[in-house]
Amino acid sequence: MFELKKWEPIRELSSIQREMDELFKKTFGSLTTGLLGSGFKGEWCPDVDCYTKDGKFIVHADLPGVEPKDVDVTITGNMLTIKGERKSDEKTKKGGYIFRESSYGSFERSMTLPAGVDSNKVHATYKNGVLELTMPVKSEALPKKIKVELTEGKEEEKAA
Repeated sequence: MFELKKWEPIRELSSIQREMDELFKKTFGSLTTGLLGSGFKGEWCPDVDCYTKDGKFIVHADLPGVEPKDVDVTITGNMLTIKGERKSDEKTKKGGYIFRESSYGSFERSMTLPAGVDSNKVHATYKNGVLELTMPVKSEALPKKIKVELTEGKEEEKAA
């Protein structure tokens, strides 16, 4: 007996996308992650989280194995750029690896800062392999809560 199923092209496309992502990962390693992300140049791509909290714009860049002296942070206009290099230990290069997933080499991430961020007052810290950048955000650029009023019931009351 046949069973009719609704065709869902989006589900099939996401399945194909996952398969293609896996193929690219197996073929090119972590290089594809960076190439598909925005503002990437180099051999590997650190993960970056950006968010606002307590009136500040915060950037967290995961840089495990990167020495703080090998990180360069610049802001030109409203463009933030984080460059650096994760160096491979000479002893590990000569090791008899059975399996190796770690990426080494240079990286560069660039991102546009949102409007209202004061890029003249950047504070940078590095702890446990995470670079944290904090910048104040002007109060007028912060999200504002808008109250939504229910008008449906009010119009019916006036008509009665």
